[in-house]
Amino acid sequence: MPASDAESGGGFVAWIEGIPLSGKTTLSRAVAERLRAAGHRVEVLDGDEVRRIFSPELGYSRKDREFHARRVSYVARMLARNGVGVLVAMITPYETSRQAARATVGSGFTEIWLNCPLEVCRQRDAKGLYRTSSPTGGSRVTGVDDPFEEPLNPDLVVDTANGTVEQGTRQILEHLARRRFIPP
Repeated sequence: MPASDAESGGGFVAWIEGIPLSGKTTLSRAVAERLRAAGHRVEVLDGDEVRRIFSPELGYSRKDREFHARRVSYVARMLARNGVGVLVAMITPYETSRQAARATVGSGFTEIWLNCPLEVCRQRDAKGLYRTSSPTGGSRVTGVDDPFEEPLNPDLVVDTANGTVEQGTRQILEHLARRRFIPP
């Protein structure tokens, strides 16, 4: 696929990544709400929801996580080339998966890392995800006993430990405008 397919359709893919409870879904939905209010066609592809629907057979091994990311990037590319702004809210723990998504989408891709320390995410954990994890392994919680490779070259880093949802939303919208994915 040519690198310009996403742009030629007027869409884009904002790949929003981070460890569990860093704010991926919350910020993606807030950005989508603002974009829709401004008249943009936009979809949120939440990694957990897409996995439940398209990939329930997959586990959480590196191979399965990479395969899941490939599926999501393919769907995102199709939406973008048809004029849809796509916000992917997905842990994406491996740099190889992020680079593969960038290559799949092409020039209409931007990588946004929600940088939030593990301890802050633990404090936000109302459902107990982190309580079931153990540094000795076995639970496969990303960032605890399953690796999260810090992104090498994200296009935007949002500090979700110290900012509000509104501040993060504004940062992402300003970034999308700088990239010319949306009007200023």
